[in-house]
Amino acid sequence: MLKYIIKRILMLIPVLIGVSIIVFLIMRVFSPDPAPIVLGQHATQISVEAWRQANGLNDPIFLQYFHFISGALTGDLGTSFYTKMPVIKEIFSRFPATIELAMVSIILASLFGILIGVVSAVKKNSIFDNAGMLLALVGVSMPIFWLGILLIIFFSGTLHWLPSSGRINPLLQPGHVTGFYLVDSLIAGDMDAFIDALRHLVLPACALAMYSMAIITRMTRSSMLETLQQDYIRTARAKGISEGKVIGKHALRNGLIPIVTVIGLQLGSLLGGAVLTETVFSWPGIGAYTVACILKSDFPVVQGVVLLIAFVFVLVNLIVDVIYAFLDPRIKYSKKEG
Repeated sequence: MLKYIIKRILMLIPVLIGVSIIVFLIMRVFSPDPAPIVLGQHATQISVEAWRQANGLNDPIFLQYFHFISGALTGDLGTSFYTKMPVIKEIFSRFPATIELAMVSIILASLFGILIGVVSAVKKNSIFDNAGMLLALVGVSMPIFWLGILLIIFFSGTLHWLPSSGRINPLLQPGHVTGFYLVDSLIAGDMDAFIDALRHLVLPACALAMYSMAIITRMTRSSMLETLQQDYIRTARAKGISEGKVIGKHALRNGLIPIVTVIGLQLGSLLGGAVLTETVFSWPGIGAYTVACILKSDFPVVQGVVLLIAFVFVLVNLIVDVIYAFLDPRIKYSKKEG
């Protein structure tokens, strides 16, 4: 197992190098020149050239990439063209907000998705099954931004139950310890801040979780239907084991591997694809900020964010692979199986 984990960690290096090359070339080839955007439309050609020279944009492209990747290997992702702040500081000032939103969303999606999927499989072709599959169909089909707007109109505009935007009331903002407001408010013992941060999380988390919940529901139902047909399930029932234990201990545990795979992939997607949700709910995360940087051709920030998301995505997949061995002892990560 340890050799397998080390091997997968080493595989991060070529993956991240490949991602860095792709995003570097895309930003240089397809993005507009950042100099006129930074300096303004009235900037002279001399000032534009001076700015490009100062930021290394007149260097050969392979030399620009070498400076970028050598800095990235030492933890230096460059400096934002606009704020003049280190990219690593810009990213980590916003990434906790995206992580917090994504984690709450995947927890909601997993809990409800697995529950609905199990009930749909056990009650196959019943009204519960039909209702669960209808909900999954709606979740897959409905755009996140549209669902977000509907939630805001109903729960915030009509019922006035929940806030429509932001992350927390500025007057209740807890001290910055981890960057996760739910955790920071608990550390500070400030329950008012915790409740307010939780209330701000409800609508964006539900909107973001809907699609993932639909995918997890369908996968859980499919996996459970296949597992419930196995001989050991029939044997367990024949021994007189209660139906609850048959479903929970035998069927669900053995059907969890494809479900865990989907959850891991969805978590990686949520961390990198919360752009629409963050935009609709004015959530100060990395997604909306990255889109703004793409439109402004802030090369260093975009490159840094993409590298970070790629790293997190591969890391999540590694964790999922390790979880497999605990779910199914038959899975062994030998040298040959790699």
